[in-house]
Amino acid sequence: MTIIDFHNHFYPPQYIEALKSGSSHYKITVDDDGNPVLHSPGDINYIVPGHRDIDFRQNVLDEMGIDRQVITFTAPGTLIETPERSVELSRLVNDCLAAIVRDRPERFSSLATLPLNDPEASVAEFERATGELGFPGVMLYSNVNGVALADERFWPIYERASDAKTVLYIHPTYPVGVEAMQEYWLMPLVGFLFDTTLAATALVFSGVVERFPGIRWVLSHLGGAIPYLAERLDRGYEAFPDCRANISKPPTEYLKKFYYDTVNFDPNALQLAIDFAGSDHILAGSDYPHQIGSLQKMGESLQSLDVSEEDRSMILGGNAARLLGL
Repeated sequence: MTIIDFHNHFYPPQYIEALKSGSSHYKITVDDDGNPVLHSPGDINYIVPGHRDIDFRQNVLDEMGIDRQVITFTAPGTLIETPERSVELSRLVNDCLAAIVRDRPERFSSLATLPLNDPEASVAEFERATGELGFPGVMLYSNVNGVALADERFWPIYERASDAKTVLYIHPTYPVGVEAMQEYWLMPLVGFLFDTTLAATALVFSGVVERFPGIRWVLSHLGGAIPYLAERLDRGYEAFPDCRANISKPPTEYLKKFYYDTVNFDPNALQLAIDFAGSDHILAGSDYPHQIGSLQKMGESLQSLDVSEEDRSMILGGNAARLLGL
């Protein structure tokens, strides 16, 4: 079976050097092993070799039997910077990711990043990334410095994405209310999941998903709490007129068409997502090489599922290959 890891993260070395040599809102230190460390509110990212050395990463994939990764940047992306710096760094990251894909097309695909704190520049970078650079889609963050993805300022991106039938992958970033998540790693452990849930729900209820039907939406971390809360969302649609104002069907009819990556290694949770969206809408994901990610647990959890071998093959790689046109 072909294995495609849809959820993992990479920091281009050129990006790290740009942070060191120019302005940034990150605090940058170095750990005892010589790894750069990026500090931001509620989060610390240790940039280990797997994050920044593509040769090292490919060797790990060979050892683990992973055929391909869809490499993406990671939260908070360039949104931590000023809009002008965000545009500059997003272009740099996209150029670097595109070069990796060109050099290693059999092993890596990628999704672009956008300077979403400048919506107009994001439209231009979307067109450059999906046109000139050949990305099949982009990774969005679950909010843009507190602004919801459903906000109309982002609709020009969605219009172009819908027309091109582009993949839009939602990954969490600083959650709304992050001030209450400064201890015990509560931001990535809890806040990330609920910010993804909030973003997806607002996109549906606002009518964005219905208005732009060509977009192929993907949610990280098994959709946060979407499969678990879906029935409650439908009850809201039945109970509250404003939950019906912008959509013509119950929310689960839209959400069942989303794709969900498997960065939740509990087989029971994975089964719930499969029961909700179907095996044809589940994408293998590891969150490699973040501290909380694991290529091994990704594989073990998916092998433990009580599904047909055909369904397992789709989850491990077939669905991603179809989604990205590989």
